[in-house]
Amino acid sequence: MTTVPDRTRVRLPDISSRAYEHPADRSALVALRKLTGFDVILRNLAGLFNDRSLRLMFLASSVRASEQQFPQLYQTLLDGAYILDLPTVPELFITQDPIVNAMAIGVDKPFVVITTGMVDLMDAEEIRFVIGHELGHVLSGHTVYRTMLYHLVRLAARLALVPFAWIGLKGVIWGLEEWYRKSELSGDRAGLLAAQDVPAARRALMKLAGGARLGELSADDFLKQAREYDAVPDVREGLIKLLQLQGATHPFAVVRFAELERWAADGEYHDILAGRYPRRGEDSGTSVGDEFRSAAKSYQDSWNRSGDPLIGAVRGVAGSAVSAGERLMNRFGGRRDDNESGDD
Repeated sequence: MTTVPDRTRVRLPDISSRAYEHPADRSALVALRKLTGFDVILRNLAGLFNDRSLRLMFLASSVRASEQQFPQLYQTLLDGAYILDLPTVPELFITQDPIVNAMAIGVDKPFVVITTGMVDLMDAEEIRFVIGHELGHVLSGHTVYRTMLYHLVRLAARLALVPFAWIGLKGVIWGLEEWYRKSELSGDRAGLLAAQDVPAARRALMKLAGGARLGELSADDFLKQAREYDAVPDVREGLIKLLQLQGATHPFAVVRFAELERWAADGEYHDILAGRYPRRGEDSGTSVGDEFRSAAKSYQDSWNRSGDPLIGAVRGVAGSAVSAGERLMNRFGGRRDDNESGDD
């Protein structure tokens, strides 16, 4: 694998997914991975849905990228995997679908799927951001949980006509969807690290909202939209925003744009490009308590920045809940983390 030929990008050897994961996403994943046997149980459950058949479906109905088929996309895939130092390059399938979409799915051997709608919409640098986004999901181990949600949503649709059969399933789906939305923010950060092109990342997110007529779009005005969406004038609109997220797996485009813009301007992004980032070899020593506290701080910072009146109304209650959670983690979680690190 070689780096992209048109300009030099910084390779990030042995980069841990913790370097770019959103704190809320990262804390949930660390906590899940610390539960003994959780991944085994989840993989066994995923096996019931026959992960192999999912790949066969795309192998039969889509085009697998290679040096002969979609060679530019294939090279972009290799570039992204090289920059993020993935242990294995996943397969890339291009499927005929006018809906603009891309996903990374699969349990044992994750693969990436991009629709022709996405390919036709994005230019070469924008698609580099999109593919890097999906590679970030692979490196983070998101694909196990995302594949489960993919199957559960399809199962829920089949059970929708059976009275009460889907209610328990919906609870699991809603929980996974909330995590999924946070994982998308992590994916955007990974996409930026793979592309190392902030304007291209901006364009890609604007196109997801407004289509291909880039000459009629403005990054500054789109960011103003994000601020207006955040600071709605009424508590009722804040509640509507929450309700509109039900059933959504992705944050709205203006939210993703503002979050990535903030991270790109933050010192963390530049530190990573300068080689200052956590390595995978250090992952086993990750503390659940530290990740919880990092997520709590991220939520508090987000609440403090927000102009949403609904968030303002509950900010005090939410802050108290976070403080109580931190005290519990300090009392019990810290002790547990120390014991775990001592055993290692």
